[in-house]
Amino acid sequence: MDSPLVALITAGSAGLGAATARLFARNGIRVVINYNNDDARASDLVKELYKISPLRTGAYGRFNYVALKANLAEKNQIGELIDDTVNCMDRLDIVFSNGGWTRLRDINDLDDNVNEEDWDMCFNMNVKSHLWLMHAAKPHLDETEGVFITTASLAGVKVSGSSLAYSVTKAAQIHLAKGLAQIAAPRIRVNTVSPGLMLTDWGLQFPPEKQKEARERSKLKRLATVEDVAEQVLCFVKSKSVTGVNVIIDGGMVL
Repeated sequence: MDSPLVALITAGSAGLGAATARLFARNGIRVVINYNNDDARASDLVKELYKISPLRTGAYGRFNYVALKANLAEKNQIGELIDDTVNCMDRLDIVFSNGGWTRLRDINDLDDNVNEEDWDMCFNMNVKSHLWLMHAAKPHLDETEGVFITTASLAGVKVSGSSLAYSVTKAAQIHLAKGLAQIAAPRIRVNTVSPGLMLTDWGLQFPPEKQKEARERSKLKRLATVEDVAEQVLCFVKSKSVTGVNVIIDGGMVL
């Protein structure tokens, strides 16, 4: 009996992370949900994954689905997260590095975009955390010829989004992923998804007029959903000949 694939999803208890976890579970992938602060939400999601999965409980180890708490801003906790994942699941095939951080600023106001704390936190979460996660996961992904996927943003392709620090660090993240794809080849594939505005809890912080403006600027007159982006993440998992690619999912806004 072949062992199912095992995925780690960071920032996985809500939004895009949770949508991807549900899609993975429906496709028979075992999942570790990483989260940072909401124990009840993470626990509820794990219970839901067991209900929607076709996998038999206990057939492949102690867990098919589990939540592990770790702060991605702390390098040592990232290493421990990978160790704990492998200890729980005995293998690691997929890392969906979905963590990030921003603070809403007026991107067209220079004075509003020179807060050093914002820049430090954006670089730490939007760039360095993905690097540390890949470094910790690489020995395990080498064994399984796995895949490492990060969540960047349309803001990393076109100057836009919640702040200048966010936009610049998302561009750096896309460049980092291309570098990691070169370093990790030939055994590990590294790719990136770059959604436009998604109406998650975070996206809903933008005023309704900004949401409408973004929708109207898209060629398809729609905003990407978390389910749309999750489907692309699963596509990267399945695509054995794709690496170093950044897929923009924005309804054609950037055209």
